[in-house]
Amino acid sequence: MRYLLFTFLTGALFAACSGGKNDKAIATAMTDSAHFTTIQWLDSVRDYGKIPEGQKLDVSFRFVNTGSLPLVIGRVQPSCGCTIAEQPQEPVAPGKEGVIRAHFDSDGRTGINHKTLFVFANTRGIQEHRLQFMVEVQKKNS
Repeated sequence: MRYLLFTFLTGALFAACSGGKNDKAIATAMTDSAHFTTIQWLDSVRDYGKIPEGQKLDVSFRFVNTGSLPLVIGRVQPSCGCTIAEQPQEPVAPGKEGVIRAHFDSDGRTGINHKTLFVFANTRGIQEHRLQFMVEVQKKNS
């Protein structure tokens, strides 16, 4: 049931965006199991140590398309508004490496921060992947 709801919502989301040819191809790749492939995360959990409050932190997670079909990253959703995610705009060819990038704004976020990026892709078995990073933001000296 959850899969069917995800499939419907993903298809509706992509169809509603612009109705372009590329959007339809993405929706098909994300919902049609004949287009599913496999992924290997080279980085899925990162610890960035300590940074001063106010610093913008660039994070990245590498992956390889280990399947035989193009890998489509349909969406990357950060767990909070302090993080802005980027995703590959083009499919990743079989055997090729890709990167999910994000930018964390540490302003007003002192202490230990655990953040998650939810990555939705046309992968067999599981389509929602969780990437996590941790950073300790140290309070500014006034």
